Amino acid sequence: MAISMKDQAVLESIFNPLLPLGDVAAKLQNENEINEENTEDVMSAKQLEASGVEKAEQGDLDGALECFNQACQICPLRSSCFNNRAQLWRLKGDIPSALEDLDKAIQLGKDRGAAAAQAHTQRALIHSLNGNEDKALKDFTKAAELGNAFARSVVVQMNPYAAMCNRMLADAINQLRGEPI
Repeated sequence: MAISMKDQAVLESIFNPLLPLGDVAAKLQNENEINEENTEDVMSAKQLEASGVEKAEQGDLDGALECFNQACQICPLRSSCFNNRAQLWRLKGDIPSALEDLDKAIQLGKDRGAAAAQAHTQRALIHSLNGNEDKALKDFTKAAELGNAFARSVVVQMNPYAAMCNRMLADAINQLRGEPI
């Protein structure tokens, strides 16, 4: 038996009382995922991305950039390549290039799937660091809708009124159950 979205919202508010009411990973991750064929180019791009991440972790940012550039050239429609390169640009301090790649990743992801959620989250963090809380909240909210758990928690932190209302609701439910508040 399938659970309706309303039932999921009720369960979510019970198990996560600090999240805004009705905030289910509304467009559940599986429903949002973009299926990509595992072509030879995609497999090569994935390998280059993995190599780029490994090089970045070892401090070889230029080597990592080379890998991500190649991945973007091989699969120019794969948003993950641009997400990863954006993260590297950010590490290198090139925020305009990072934002450009994140915009491209969001465009390619068509606001669906994990890559789009990650791109919105990364862009929100940059906006937040730059003091643009309105843009940050907008991107965090979109990432949360796409199922990004970190973004969901940040949205709650940025909206203390919703957290307070949900906490009051949880306290009322616990009081009705006879549990201590």
